[in-house]
Amino acid sequence: MSSIESVLTETTSPPDLVALKARQQAMWAAGDYTVVGTTLQIVGERLCEAVDLRAGERVLDVAAGNGNASLAAARRFADVTSTDYVAALLDAAGRRAAADGLALDLRVADAEELPFADAAFDVVLSTFGVMFTADHHAAARELLRVVRPGGRVGLANWTPEGFIGRLFATIGKHVSPPPGAKSPAVWGTQGWIDQEFATRALRITVTRQTFVFRYRSPEHWLEVFRTWYGPLLKAFAALDEAGKVALSRDILALIDAYNTSGDGTVVVPAEYLEIVIQRA
Repeated sequence: MSSIESVLTETTSPPDLVALKARQQAMWAAGDYTVVGTTLQIVGERLCEAVDLRAGERVLDVAAGNGNASLAAARRFADVTSTDYVAALLDAAGRRAAADGLALDLRVADAEELPFADAAFDVVLSTFGVMFTADHHAAARELLRVVRPGGRVGLANWTPEGFIGRLFATIGKHVSPPPGAKSPAVWGTQGWIDQEFATRALRITVTRQTFVFRYRSPEHWLEVFRTWYGPLLKAFAALDEAGKVALSRDILALIDAYNTSGDGTVVVPAEYLEIVIQRA
C-alpha cells in the first residue's frame, strides 16, 4: 500500500457506523445533487461502454443519485434497477427517465445491505456513489455478492490526487470529518481496489479518466456547489462567517490551480478511476 493510501485509510478510533450513515444520508439529501449530478452524465455513458454492456442484461446501479449510469444503461436496452438511500434523488432519476422514454426500476436501498439475491445481476455500476458509503468493506462485499460469476462491476471513483480529491482534502482542513470516518478517496486508489476485490475477481482493469468541469467562472462553480452539493453545503453551514470566507478563498485557489481555460471561465480537469471488475 502506498503512503497516500495509508494516510487515507488511517482512522483514530472505531467509527459509529450507524451514526455516520445517518449523517451522510442527511448530507446527500441536503441541497439538490441533481443540479451537479446532471452535468456528470458523460461518466455514466463511458462506464457502460467500459463494461461492454449488452442489451437485455440485468443491471444494478448502486448509490445511483439522479441516475446517470442508470439512464446510460437503459439507453442500451438493459433491464435496469436504480438504487439510492435518498428517495428524492431516485425521484429525479425517474423524472429524467420518463422525459427520455426510458424504463427504470427505482428502489430505495442501502449500498451496504442490498435487498437482492446473490448473483441477481449481470452488471453492477456505481458512478461517484458507493465510494461515499460509511462502511467501505461492507459495500464492496455487496457489489460482489449481487453480481453473477463472470459478471462485471463497473465503478467511477474520484482519485485523491485529482481535483475532487483535493477539494475534499481542502474541506477537511476547515471542517473535521466525523470520528473514525475513512476517506471516500480510497476507492480511487489501485491498492485499495485490489485489496477489496482481487481475491474474487477474474480480472480488474483500471483506467485513469478525466471529467472536465465547465462553469462560467470560479465564483459560479463555488456558488453552484455551496448551494446544491450536500458535502459543501454542510461544510459551509458548520462554519462561522470568518470560516466561510477562509474556505471560499481556499476553494477558489484550488480551482485556479487546476483551471486551464485562460479566459476567466472554468475548465477544470478532474481525475477519476474507471474500474471494471470481472467476478470469478
